[in-house]
Amino acid sequence: MGRSQAIGRGRDPRFGPDADDAGCTILHVDMDAFFASVEIRKRPELRGRPVVVGGLGPRGVVSSASYEARKFGVRSAMPAMRARALCPQAIFLPPDFEQYTAASRAVMGIFRDVTPLVEPLSLDEAFLDVAGAQRLMGRPAEIARRLRERVFEDQALTCSVGVAPSKFVAKLGSTRAKPDGVIVVPAGLVLDFLHPLPVDALWGVGERAAEALHRLGLATVGDLANAPVRMLRGALGEAAAAHLHELSWGRDPRRVVPEQVEKSIGAEMTFDTDVGDPSVIKRSLLALSEKVGARLRAGGVVGRTIAIKVRLADFKTVNRSRTVTATTDVAREIFEISWGLFRALGPADQVRLIGVRVEGLSTGAGASRQLTLGEPERGWREAEAAADAVAARFGRSIVGPASLLGRSDLRRTENHPHSAVVPLSDPAGPS
Repeated sequence: MGRSQAIGRGRDPRFGPDADDAGCTILHVDMDAFFASVEIRKRPELRGRPVVVGGLGPRGVVSSASYEARKFGVRSAMPAMRARALCPQAIFLPPDFEQYTAASRAVMGIFRDVTPLVEPLSLDEAFLDVAGAQRLMGRPAEIARRLRERVFEDQALTCSVGVAPSKFVAKLGSTRAKPDGVIVVPAGLVLDFLHPLPVDALWGVGERAAEALHRLGLATVGDLANAPVRMLRGALGEAAAAHLHELSWGRDPRRVVPEQVEKSIGAEMTFDTDVGDPSVIKRSLLALSEKVGARLRAGGVVGRTIAIKVRLADFKTVNRSRTVTATTDVAREIFEISWGLFRALGPADQVRLIGVRVEGLSTGAGASRQLTLGEPERGWREAEAAADAVAARFGRSIVGPASLLGRSDLRRTENHPHSAVVPLSDPAGPS
């Protein structure tokens, strides 16, 4: 069976590429082990070997794992120490989010060549509504085949596709098509596909909800579908019971919504060992502010609320925020407010994790901004825009605040792409 005709793990011919796809106009496309695949594309000598992205520090977590690593039980979001114990021969690589973002843009561009109705869920997956593309490109399963071929030819990456009448079922289809496969769930066979699945396949069923359902003797989606709703309410609550009951019968009326605006943009880092030194925390906030500012400018958005997240050694988490009059995408301004919020917490305890987030986003183009008294008309915004231009050409690793020069621990995080060293006046100097 050729690559473009792979059915997926289920191998049930009723849900193969040639199944009846009438009315199945929703596609869910999910890139296969995306971060790891992009790294392997850059280093072909790693093909066929267990590759893990992330998990470099003792407190690190796995961002992505190749299918060779997954055979040993390595999974995304797994603690690094666990991943190394399961697969000591794996090659662990630091994340390169600039590279992943570029690959994502290229892939999403391919999707938008098919239909303008593309709803990205993350860098590596999206829903597509192909109802309007059938006249030019054929039936939905044929569109899925063409998409997979073009992604492979243009980007040397593979993806899996679920084709179904609804978003929920399409996403389940792509999951079961992995890796590098396609599943079509005919409209008349939705329940045949859905009901044998375990209850935790349903959106909204996490570990605790699954335990509650198992205690009721409900192991499959079909069990849940046929259970009295009042019994579900007692175990899960009114809203969750109603939601899961609808999904268990394949009812999901949501449409594909393109161009969703992000509500916030942030970055965070977990320290390898707990930190109590304010100067280290200050430099960390600067590095995170640089990442957030760069992401805001790249997305053409500005924000009005700056927030910090501080997780202490005892896992207590503190969140503080400040809303400003003028919107911003300037790292210097984000840093100064973030540092002020942290100082307001009082004497520093041992800190395990710290994060910076900008909320209340709006389109940056044409956003008004009032200069403060004595502020030059050109300054930090222009300097950071110039740094963005340098980074776009030569890479983010050569541009950023001087205090981060040589600080690879601060210039690399496992959550977000941007790190920088700019020979500019440094806001993270002595306070």
